[in-house]
Amino acid sequence: MRNPIQIGLALLLAAVVAIVAYNIYILETTPPERSYTEFLANIEKDEIQSVYFRGASITGVDREAKEFITFSPDVAGLMDKLLAKKIEISGEETSKSMGSFSQAMLPALLILGGWFIFSRAKSNRSSGFGEEKNSQLTAYHGSKVTFSDVAGIAEAREELREVVSFLKKPEKFSALGGHIPNGVLLQGPPGTGKTLLAKAIAGEAAVPFYSMGGSDFIEMFAGVGASRVRELFSEAKKNAPCIIFIDEIDAIGGKRSGGGTSGTNDEREQTLNALLVEMDGFDSGETVIIVAATNRPDILDPALLRPGRFDRQVTISLPDVKGRKKILEVHARKVAIGRGVDLSEIARAIPGFSGAEIANLVNEAALMAARQSKKAIEMSDFEEAKDKIIMGLERKNVVISEENRRVTAYHEAGHAIVAILLPDTDPVHKITIIPRGRALGLTQQMPLEEQYTYSRQYLVNRIKILLGGRIAEEIVFDHQTTGASNDIIGATEIATRLVCEFGMSDQIGPIAYIQEQQGFLGASSSFKPHSEQVAVEIDNEIKRLIDQCYQETEQLLRNNSKFIHKLAEVLLINETIDTEEIDIVHHCYLNEKEMEIEMRKQQRLKQQ
Repeated sequence: MRNPIQIGLALLLAAVVAIVAYNIYILETTPPERSYTEFLANIEKDEIQSVYFRGASITGVDREAKEFITFSPDVAGLMDKLLAKKIEISGEETSKSMGSFSQAMLPALLILGGWFIFSRAKSNRSSGFGEEKNSQLTAYHGSKVTFSDVAGIAEAREELREVVSFLKKPEKFSALGGHIPNGVLLQGPPGTGKTLLAKAIAGEAAVPFYSMGGSDFIEMFAGVGASRVRELFSEAKKNAPCIIFIDEIDAIGGKRSGGGTSGTNDEREQTLNALLVEMDGFDSGETVIIVAATNRPDILDPALLRPGRFDRQVTISLPDVKGRKKILEVHARKVAIGRGVDLSEIARAIPGFSGAEIANLVNEAALMAARQSKKAIEMSDFEEAKDKIIMGLERKNVVISEENRRVTAYHEAGHAIVAILLPDTDPVHKITIIPRGRALGLTQQMPLEEQYTYSRQYLVNRIKILLGGRIAEEIVFDHQTTGASNDIIGATEIATRLVCEFGMSDQIGPIAYIQEQQGFLGASSSFKPHSEQVAVEIDNEIKRLIDQCYQETEQLLRNNSKFIHKLAEVLLINETIDTEEIDIVHHCYLNEKEMEIEMRKQQRLKQQ
């Protein structure tokens, strides 16, 4: 239902437009006015054909069929002159015209009407939900979502199965003296399935499900949020057992400030206070469970998180490779999948994808297959959809000179060769020199398994891989380009965290100078207070580490310069190569290298 204020404004605007249009119409259709003296002269000259009296107002038509209006101060004396000239006379009874009165009163009525609508809207908002209340308090019955639709978060799903048991058979737990948990807080990164999991609880328990967003409680009028909270809980208690779901609860559940506040913050704190009171006010016989979701648990008020309010806090993290495969299987049931599609390989190729991103991946693959009029989604469609999501759209219309293509090819070959030759690195999955997004090329690595911790050697090798592109450019072309700017930023960040956060520097020691506040939406870092001398030591150590990686990587690539040329030439021909093609080039290079070594041995033997 529309907002009453919006309806009132729309009606008021329509009325103003109607009045303006009516006045324009009156001005356009009203005949020109003549003076009474000119009118009398026209009568004497026999130029008047007919007249129409409306009181003292006269509408006349002359011999040229032109209408005009005039006003007579002496209607009785005018009649003899008109009759003498045999002018056609007609008219209507003189009375107070209601048209003029209504026209004069219409603006006042519009102002009164607008004031009445605004007053009613404000009254409704101040008293509670008003018209919006009825629509927002509607309970959803018989949700079609069940736990079978939720995949990739098995631990969280099992934790919430007990909540369903509470709702179905509360007497089973109350018989032993236990009581139903008041609230369940679902916390995790965006897109991990928090809202879907809440709907699945309602679907499994087959109970009414009240869903509201945290921002739905906040309005510009003071006291509205608290009133809405009371109204929501009152309605839920009448329909117990049921579930109240509050999405993005951080909108009203943020930490309260210590000083005096006003405006929106004051309204938010009143809403939070009302929520805390209502959550404490449940009786043992009221089977109402509050489920809330947030991706910012770090900013929630401590009073909201204590036992007795949100008794259970379930963290939903990004799915691992097994979870990603199960999520793919859920979404694959809704589309036509070809026989050659390996969901395990797709799941391994998308580390860090959330449930929502995996759903988007399947949808993009289906759209790409449909564009090519395929009957089923093939592996190539998933691969293209993955590249589009990770790297961006192909910029097919970008015109790149042959020189820039060669620089890009050698740059990407440098990244890939360092990753291939160094130990403890992720395998290279794909190399492309087709512009995508903001990048002119990309070397994509795919981890063999999920990694939760990283060794020092892995991080150092990662720095070397990032520097490999710039070094390959210098070796082959003897100049530098700006294409390595993002690589240098990434290498500097890893080196800084290795020294200041992970404590992996022998020179600095195991001291964390970066204190990171990890949050679901990203980490915010702050430096531990330290002296200027320590700052100089940190800078020197970071520079020493990057310089050492640079020198070792340069030596590695110079020793394998033929490999760079071979891989770059293949890239220039095919533009995109995958693992199989990379392995073929690598094996060819190794065979040629062995042949060269064997030939050198033969030459030394001959010389001896």
